[in-house]
Order: sequence, then C-alpha cells, then structure tokens
Amino acid sequence: MPSDRPSDRPSDKLQSMLTRRAFSASLLGAAAIPFVGRAFAQTPSDIRSRIADMPQLHAIMVQRGDEVIVAEAPRGPGLDRVANIKSCSKSIIGLLTGSAIANGAIPSVKATIGEVAPSIIPSNATPGVEDLTIEDLVTLRAGLEGTSGRNYGAWVNSDNWVSFALRRPMVATPGRRMIYSTGTTHILGVVLTVATGKSLLAQARATLGQPLGIEIPAWTRDPQGYYFGGNEMALTPRAMLRIGALMRDQGRFDTDQIIPTDWIDQSTEARTRSPYSGLDYGYGWFLSTSGFIIARGYGGQIIAAHPEKDLVVAITSDPTSPARSGGYFGQLMDLLEGPVLSLA
Repeated sequence: MPSDRPSDRPSDKLQSMLTRRAFSASLLGAAAIPFVGRAFAQTPSDIRSRIADMPQLHAIMVQRGDEVIVAEAPRGPGLDRVANIKSCSKSIIGLLTGSAIANGAIPSVKATIGEVAPSIIPSNATPGVEDLTIEDLVTLRAGLEGTSGRNYGAWVNSDNWVSFALRRPMVATPGRRMIYSTGTTHILGVVLTVATGKSLLAQARATLGQPLGIEIPAWTRDPQGYYFGGNEMALTPRAMLRIGALMRDQGRFDTDQIIPTDWIDQSTEARTRSPYSGLDYGYGWFLSTSGFIIARGYGGQIIAAHPEKDLVVAITSDPTSPARSGGYFGQLMDLLEGPVLSLA
C-alpha cells in the first residue's frame, strides 16, 4: 500500500484483538505445513546480495514460466508459513469483485450501493453515498474522506466500521481522484458479502483457495462480523505466487479459467494514479510503466506479475515497519525493475 504517509497500522486495541483472535490462530494453523529450505541454490548473486542489504525483507520468490527460479527466505517465518499481506488484500477484493459480477450477484461495475446493498447505509450517512458505484469503490475513487493514515485508529476502534466510513465527508467528486482509504475497500467487501450471501472468507476460499490449491485462513472481522475488506489477510509466499500467476496468465490456472479474462483486462487498465507512489491504479492493482501488475501492502508485501516477461514475484517483509516510495518500497521497485526483470 502507499505508505508515504501514516498508514493502516493497527492501534494498540486492535493489535491486541488481532493477536488474541484471528492472526495468531492462522499462524498456529499454518505451523503444521512442512518448511522447505531457506534458499534456492541457483538464485542469482545480484539478487542475493541485494536482499542481504534489505533487513526488512523476509522472503522473495520469483517464477518464470512454470519454474520457480528464486526462493529465498533470509528472515521471517519462511516460504511455507503465512504472512500478513496487509493491503495486498485490496487486490484480492478486486478479484472477488470480478467473480461476483461474472456470477451475476452484482449486475456490473456501474451498479450502486443503493441498488446492491441498501441495508448497509446508515440513516445519517453522507448524502450521495447510495449512488457510489462498485467501480468507485474498487478504484478507491469514492470521494469520501479516507479512513487510512491519521483517521485509521478512530475508524477501527469505532463500533461500526461501515457506518463510520459512510459518514465521512465527501471531499472529492466520486469517480475522479484516488483517495487511499481502507474504509472504501471494506465497504466494497461488505457489499460483496450482502450481494452474494457469502462471507469474504467463503468467497475467497471458493474463488481462489480451492481452485488454486492454497490455504486461506480466517482473518480479522469488524464489530458486525464482516471480514476485514482490505487488510490483515494472511497467505504464504507460495500462495501469493499463485495469485500472481493468475494475474499473469489472464485469470487462468492450469487449464481452468478462474477469473474472467475480461475482468483481468479491466483490472489492469489505468483508471487513476496514486498521489504517493505515482503508480497507475486499476481495479485493485497498481500498474508500473514497465508492465508490472502489483498488489502492495504495508511494510513491503508485494504480489507482482509481468505478463510480457512471463514473470511472477512474491515478496513478504516486516509488517510493522513502513515502506515508503522514497525508501524501502523504492528499493523493492528497483529490485523488480532491475535484477528481477533481467531474469526474463
């Protein structure tokens, strides 16, 4: 996520809740997965030397075609234990949105909250939120004041996250500029839940987990029981790599079409631009000028795909440290655009 400013770090109260409930349980559940090595012998020396100088980096995997050519875990829990992917979750929500539209649960990206999920709108909501479209939400162009940064603590400590987010003042015209806000993605997740009649966990497992053969543990829920839409999901680096391959391969896995090709095309079309990193943004995915499709999470969590070069990348990092575009995230982008891209 763009962490050039205060970001979605849990407050002490929420962190305690996460530790007691979902996240620690996820880690314990994943402990039974066998751990496979900490290094891949053929990892190029320039990549190995780069990551040696990145103390925040926990693991990196690179796949070219069907072959994993880099698999390093110099720090952290390793390649086969779950890591908190932070705001990479927003990109996952983007994929679930495409699936819900393909299955008819949502008519189109032009459908509004008022049409699809009027029950979630509080009586004192900001005027006009009923007209926000799915596209406004998935592109972070809802126009509402953000719940990230300085507003994050108040939001996650409120007694109703959806109501809080829908009562933020309208600070921009919906559909125009990008306002980075996890509250916007959480609203989208709740809309998906209402529209499909299934929790985000059930949707994620059915849409991605089972078809890709990856484990998706339960994660944090809000006070109303809705799964957090846009933060705190947990995946292993190997699972992240499979999601990246899904993006690279136009929504296909093996011979199965998991996500419609047209949704992948729409997701990777620039709709707006981050004011922090300068990266273009589509339907939940950042887009680099070199051709990388990127999911980005606080601390330096990355799922990246480069269809033209046939590359997929998964990176996990210390989830408690910032990763600014002028700092560690900039280093990660240099790694992607330099040594990793040269592996193609």
